[in-house]
Amino acid sequence: MEDNRIVDLYWARNESAITETALKYGKYCYAIADNILCDQEDADESVNDTYLGAWNAMPPHRPSILRSFLGKITRRVSLKKWRDSHRDKRGGGEVSLALDELSECVPSNVMVEDEIMAAELSKTLNRFIANLPVTERQVFLCRYWYLDSIEQVSTDFGFSTSKVKSMLHRTRAKLLSYLKKEGVA
Repeated sequence: MEDNRIVDLYWARNESAITETALKYGKYCYAIADNILCDQEDADESVNDTYLGAWNAMPPHRPSILRSFLGKITRRVSLKKWRDSHRDKRGGGEVSLALDELSECVPSNVMVEDEIMAAELSKTLNRFIANLPVTERQVFLCRYWYLDSIEQVSTDFGFSTSKVKSMLHRTRAKLLSYLKKEGVA
């Protein structure tokens, strides 16, 4: 089913919107949740929470790209679930590794509650990512948006793990430089 028809079902408050969403984007949402949570039950729960989040957001929101909209909800829900379960401990897994890798670039004084700074940082990051060469952008997003492991990124792109690590290291260095130039870091 076309995305605009699925969105229309949400707007009509037709429960088949969730069924159609699950058919078309269930595996996509599950992959995001599982990369973050590394637990089948938690990933399934996050995907279900994604459908609820989409149901609650539409209307009034009408996403122009349903896949990205659902991916963003899944990522947010899964990261919240991951943070809640790791509040007092620093667990292993790709989330910890990816966040540690980015910690050298993103300023530590940015508070989640400070929506204005977060919005500005988001705009700055989007500009940076948009100006990356296509492959570098895709590798960066696979690692830091979808939280794929280094090994998974290597396999997906046909690169050695050392090439992926090196590429990510150089991209993070560029990001840090860019953030300093923009006055965010």
